[in-house]
Amino acid sequence: MEVWTLSTSTGSGYHHGDLRAALLDSALALLDTEGPGELSLRAVARHAGVSPNAPYRHYRDKEALLAALAARGFTELGERLAAVAPGDAPDAEVIAMACAAVDYALDHPGVYRLMFGQACSSHPDTIAASDAAIAIVAERIAAIAEPERREPLRIGIWALVHGLSTLLLDERLGTPTRAEADALVETVVRTMLGTGPDVSAPGRWGAP
Repeated sequence: MEVWTLSTSTGSGYHHGDLRAALLDSALALLDTEGPGELSLRAVARHAGVSPNAPYRHYRDKEALLAALAARGFTELGERLAAVAPGDAPDAEVIAMACAAVDYALDHPGVYRLMFGQACSSHPDTIAASDAAIAIVAERIAAIAEPERREPLRIGIWALVHGLSTLLLDERLGTPTRAEADALVETVVRTMLGTGPDVSAPGRWGAP
């Protein structure tokens, strides 16, 4: 099995063993600045400093590259979720994971939109990476919820996180600071879990 890592050599150009990772890094950088519509294998090759034909050694076309990016995004998201430290309160881990997921979306808007876009949703690698990330959330929910509530909560929190991430990326909730966004996520998740404050009081979110 080959391992693809960025070379630490001081020589110019890329060497065998690191091309795939270098192409994904370049594609990710372009995706966050230009969006998937402007992304091409030729542009990725140019950004990575390799020949125009080099990407075809690993990706048959643009769609294959985008699917690999989406899978990598879910893998990185899963790593952030898994890194959440245990909390003192039963719901603390789930709240922290929700905040971590929204933070990932705000840190990588281009790849996040790609992860949940139609173009990559049916690719096997994307599905596998997505399922692995969701399984991490499901495991934490299982520790705090009764069996009959686990699946509804898993779906609800996943949908909540994705919805809030999209609203924040589209600035439909204004332009809150990261701390304000995390506070909003915490409030909404607590409300879903039944441990939140009274939400009848007026607030700034969604106000015209």
